[in-house]
Amino acid sequence: MSLFIEICGGVTAPEGFVATNAFCGIKATNTGKPDIALIYSPVPTVAAGTFTTNKVKAAPVRVSMAHMRSTDIRAIVANSGNANACTGLAGIEHAKRMTRAAAKALKLRERQVLVCSTGRIGVELPIAKMEETISDMPKALLKDGSLKAAHAIMTSDTFPKEVAVELTIDDKRVRIGGIAKGAGMIDPNMATMLSFITTDLAIVKNDWQKMLSIAVEQSFNRITVDGDMSTNDMVLALANGLAGNAVLKRSHADFKKFQNALNYVTGKLARMIVEDGEGVTKFVEVNVKGAATYQDARKAAEAIANSTLTKCAWFGGDPNWGRIMDAIGYSSARVREELVDIYYNGVAAVKNGMASNTPFAELEKIVRQPKFTVTVNLQLGSAEYWVFTTDLSTRYVELNMGE
Repeated sequence: MSLFIEICGGVTAPEGFVATNAFCGIKATNTGKPDIALIYSPVPTVAAGTFTTNKVKAAPVRVSMAHMRSTDIRAIVANSGNANACTGLAGIEHAKRMTRAAAKALKLRERQVLVCSTGRIGVELPIAKMEETISDMPKALLKDGSLKAAHAIMTSDTFPKEVAVELTIDDKRVRIGGIAKGAGMIDPNMATMLSFITTDLAIVKNDWQKMLSIAVEQSFNRITVDGDMSTNDMVLALANGLAGNAVLKRSHADFKKFQNALNYVTGKLARMIVEDGEGVTKFVEVNVKGAATYQDARKAAEAIANSTLTKCAWFGGDPNWGRIMDAIGYSSARVREELVDIYYNGVAAVKNGMASNTPFAELEKIVRQPKFTVTVNLQLGSAEYWVFTTDLSTRYVELNMGE
């Protein structure tokens, strides 16, 4: 029997949380798609977050990182259509004005609001009309508003991404919900996407942050579409304690159960992001096993997952294992060519560093499928690592030739 069940409701499934969206027309070509999201808890929350590791950080990232020190976060305001990145001091002020507008409308302090933006880099926000739009949003907040918020943060996404689960802790019903966006600029190390997680669990800030970091490492940090790391993206998580459980301690028997449920939420959202990658026709799981160290396994897996040549071959239905071997070789992982085995869906393509006896047509049949697994065994130890990735299509190029 599962320790948790999947339910509907996304970020508004947990007790107390409400959300909504609004149309502002931030991007000139947007004539009707909602482009501002608001998520709110009427009671104090404990906040956790992970942020892009790009050294060029957008204004909302910098502002939210500063606000994370607050012991009482109540709201997240986010926009699509403009990244508010590389916009100088004006960009910082505009991000702060977004938090002020939301805070004033919700009767909060500015530091109780976190802010996010996604879209084109280097363009100033139309902040005056955004403030006007945000000021009216609280009256539209809904208990079932998660999907509205998910729609508002979409850019090149083709579908909104949300998930929620329910479990029992101290005989209390506890829920975790989440939404995410991301289709292009997807690469590991907390970059290229936005995700907002909520829960009604009672937990202290340090433990909540550690839990989120673990969940992110096993989900959003293991996905790649194009190897480009964004300036903007982050995961923000709010816990408001309305489930009524005693504060969950690390010594509690259910601590691990909650961690597993959180891992499931972030993992499912991460998988949705990869499946919705720009121009994607193939979803590929890359597993590297038998590495001498964990870091070696990670380096090899990420090199394969980000190899442009390999991804192009997959798009063409070509199981070109030579490109995989090449990526392993330049990954800086410890490798002995004569020991390497490579499998597609468990079918051997390479044994001991050379072509296997498997007919090429059989491997082609696997790679033409929309989903398949590549497994590499380095046979140098017991460490392993996995990454979700995609092919690289002509449609991806078309989508990224301009805005």
